[in-house]
Amino acid sequence: MTFRIAVGGIHIECSTYSPALTRSEDFRVLRGGELLAADAFSFLKADDALHLPLLHARAVPGGPVARDTYQAMKAEFLDRLKAAQPLDGLYLAMHGAMNVEGMDDAEGDWIAAARAVVGPDCLIATSYDLHGNVSQTIVDQIDIFAGYRTAPHIDVRETMVRAWSMLLKALRTGETPGVAWAPVPVLLPGERTSTEDEPAKSLYAALPDFDCRPGVWDANLMVGYVWADEPRATACAVVTGVDREAARLAAEAIADSYWRAREAFRFGSVTGPLPEMLDLAEQAQTSPVILADSGDNPTGGGVGDRADVLNALMARNFQGAILAGITDRPATEACLAAGVGADLELSVGGTLDPASPRVVVRARVLRLDEGGAPAERQAVVAVGGITLVVAARRRPYHNIADFTRLGLDPRTARLVVVKSGYLSPELQPIANPNLMALTDGVINQDIEALGSERRAQPIYPFVKSFDYRAKATFSARWR
Repeated sequence: MTFRIAVGGIHIECSTYSPALTRSEDFRVLRGGELLAADAFSFLKADDALHLPLLHARAVPGGPVARDTYQAMKAEFLDRLKAAQPLDGLYLAMHGAMNVEGMDDAEGDWIAAARAVVGPDCLIATSYDLHGNVSQTIVDQIDIFAGYRTAPHIDVRETMVRAWSMLLKALRTGETPGVAWAPVPVLLPGERTSTEDEPAKSLYAALPDFDCRPGVWDANLMVGYVWADEPRATACAVVTGVDREAARLAAEAIADSYWRAREAFRFGSVTGPLPEMLDLAEQAQTSPVILADSGDNPTGGGVGDRADVLNALMARNFQGAILAGITDRPATEACLAAGVGADLELSVGGTLDPASPRVVVRARVLRLDEGGAPAERQAVVAVGGITLVVAARRRPYHNIADFTRLGLDPRTARLVVVKSGYLSPELQPIANPNLMALTDGVINQDIEALGSERRAQPIYPFVKSFDYRAKATFSARWR
């Protein structure tokens, strides 16, 4: 028998505190055969399965998705899903922290619409980022759930394979899996819950043991996404299984373990206000010092156009720093128009968020990367002793290749500044040392001061003292 399995989804993390809406041009969209040809989905191979690629949209984390952008992508996805009928299974590769203008539970809306098309007999499997937010609406539509178990995320492909493999297992064996979940009223930033550090390290290391329990297929601990002021934003445990009682007990045990550890979470790197971190960078006898500008991190939903760290480095006349990078399309285009070797006055920062600080500098153009499209262009300029990268599009600089493409080697710099929280798996090993500045921005680490108009309460650390005991509920399909 050949099983018909459709594949698609949408993957983005959205800060509700960002004024910079995410629009269609910010997404990389894979359609049809492009999806199956992509490295990220190259595991979709099975002799007894016909994989039907639909649409998968992915964007760098940012502000809420514009309503018309979301509706257009959802409509195209559903049209492709209707054309693929009949189906035995549907695999959705999601993130879980998408916010859409005027919509509280965007993933719930997307998945519920998919369920309405495929009907009750089709199995739906999903994979999620552990920083995603879950809801009863989401759980009610699905049969299989798998979430990342590492942050920084080094198990993305492994997690996708877990979800897909469980879907194949269910189709091949005829077993009917279900989902149990237990919300935990704790909401902490990823920088305090890295699985490289305790107590998250031990909590996540325990998850495979739950997988081995009879009747349990896959156990997950979701940290949630703190920079979304919406009712579903919370941590939770989510368990896929074929035994309701076993799944319930596992979900409640995982949830209770996270609750008990809530006060033990700390930043993993040396962390403090920007002036203190720059003092340490100036005093360091080792290199490269890698400084994370945490409040403006585009991979966490930051805007990426703030120039406050650049301004602070200039005020200190800092020598030997690479700052990668600041999103500023007008500045990038001005550099391209001037050409390599040109000296020009450049306004940097504040082009996407009016609240972002900007600075006017005298710069010399060192290198240009014209990319494949205007939105991909980058420029490298010298501002005194600082090598600055400006980019036309919001993007991170978390991989060594992001630097070498521009003729830069972060390993030889005295100081490297990146808009990041915890460092990526490529930058962490070369940091000597790693510092994180508690900078301003739409994903700043002062979470207790965030506006919390719609977030469910009580929730730690917004409220410090209240009672909690985990109680799991099941998918409507399992009930």
